[in-house]
Amino acid sequence: MTWRSSNSSVSELECLAYGVEQRGEGICLLLRIGGYRILLDCGVADTTPLTSKKVPPADMVLCSHAHADHARGLLSLYRAFPNLPIYASEVTTQLLPLNWSDPVPESFCHALPWRTPIEFFDGLTACLYPAGHLPGAAAFVITYTPPRTVGSARLAQRPYTVVYTGDYFLSNSRLVEGLPLDELRGMAPDVLIVEGSYGTARHPHRRQQENQFAERVSRAIAENYRILLPTASLGLAQELLMLLRSHHHFTGKDFTIWVDDAIATACDAYLEILPHLPMSVQNFARHQPLFWDEKVRPRMRRLSTQLEQGIALTDLEAPCIVLCEETADLSAYYQTDPDSWLILLPQEPHRVSQATSGVVSDPSIASAALRSRLGIPHTETYLLAQHCDGPGTTQLIHNLRPQHVILVHGSPSYLADLAGLEELQNRYQLHTPITGVTVELPIGETFLQPAAPENSYEGELTEIDTFVTITLPGSVTTDPRWRILADTGLIEARWQGDELVLRGLPQRELLRQGSDRLTDWLDVAPPTTRSCCATCRHFRGQRCWNARSPLFELKVTPEGSCPVYEAALVDPQPE
Repeated sequence: MTWRSSNSSVSELECLAYGVEQRGEGICLLLRIGGYRILLDCGVADTTPLTSKKVPPADMVLCSHAHADHARGLLSLYRAFPNLPIYASEVTTQLLPLNWSDPVPESFCHALPWRTPIEFFDGLTACLYPAGHLPGAAAFVITYTPPRTVGSARLAQRPYTVVYTGDYFLSNSRLVEGLPLDELRGMAPDVLIVEGSYGTARHPHRRQQENQFAERVSRAIAENYRILLPTASLGLAQELLMLLRSHHHFTGKDFTIWVDDAIATACDAYLEILPHLPMSVQNFARHQPLFWDEKVRPRMRRLSTQLEQGIALTDLEAPCIVLCEETADLSAYYQTDPDSWLILLPQEPHRVSQATSGVVSDPSIASAALRSRLGIPHTETYLLAQHCDGPGTTQLIHNLRPQHVILVHGSPSYLADLAGLEELQNRYQLHTPITGVTVELPIGETFLQPAAPENSYEGELTEIDTFVTITLPGSVTTDPRWRILADTGLIEARWQGDELVLRGLPQRELLRQGSDRLTDWLDVAPPTTRSCCATCRHFRGQRCWNARSPLFELKVTPEGSCPVYEAALVDPQPE
């Protein structure tokens, strides 16, 4: 990063990353603003870099929300420096203890009110705004006004402003209202520290995501499956339960939702913060229990009560839904009868959980017969995003109009995608910090924007009779996005002036652009009764529900075929 400045003085603003959540290390950022040091979150598991010295690493700590990747190191930090003040929203202070089995002192974290600037030190204030994503999640607006001395008088100088979003979500979800963008619009901070979990990806509307998930679960219930939903115990788990309890697909249906102890404990914590949840949720709770309910169908019960009665996890009555902590041993549920179980895993590109990295989702296990012999149930994924997609991220940036943008909380390739957007490159000073490196943030100086990340490749073109072959170097496949684009096997070529531009066609675009391309792809293999969609176990409701297929979630014709075909155990019934 290159700076050109006639002022050689030290910058008033710097940011040192202890963790940027690129490889599961958690978020932990040290912001220096004027003469003060503020630790933004402490989600690192190893706090040694913070506690190895005899003095605290910061003057204060601001915790954005209670998820482990933002908070798990706080208790260790507190024990090393009990006088180091830690601040968060009131709801976050109530949810934080869920991260540790040890009791947490009452003075551990101090609650701050919403939308009220609090002065912590001379000239340093912070104000909290709801960030969406999780109950109590906060975006911080930090302002520092340096004093200036003229004779015996102290005059205020230009203030510096930093906005830290933590994890945020602009859309409303079942249990959390989205970040109030109108209240922050036009703030023009000097620095915006924002997460970019999904890079430039574009998601369907939140309600559409919920409906797709509910439709898939409803079909599995109708087919008498036991459904296993591994997830983090706090946040997504409660969103899923609220969706299953209130969606029209499940109202009055005769099945049980089972919840393991870790998730049940977090549900109990939600009952304690009920007055802070959206009014629609409070109204729901006035008519029936928010979680534990034996009367209204579907029933919701704790797994521990079933185990106390001597009923094993493998003997739960079908159909049913089981929510378990993502680090649990999933085989304890399905080991005796894997064919009766369906595992649904959340699509979370910024995180790798034990459930999603194990053999249960190994793409090399292609056939249903092989999976059955290995004792592995059928596994699919679903999207129920709790972070903004690419358009949401750019919308926030454009509305705030900062000078500097620091992108964190995402894979390096996803963050590079955001930093490479021309609409951001032309307007803002962009940074994608790495752990252990300090980013200086000079204000009001001439900035030479670094070049966008290199993502072009040189190849060869060969013309043979009636077709043309284009050869690219193998390095193009090292980018994690290659598998997504290569799945369909289709590209689009078009002239742009004197240049021929090649573009991969992702699976969702096949449907948006009409049925012609989809039909062409399906016609690659002639219709047969041996390996067509009509006889595939993933063909339901005229759609493909195989997460490994390039046609996943798309409408397909019964005569179509694909490379990951799996024969149905019985002849499918027409729908």
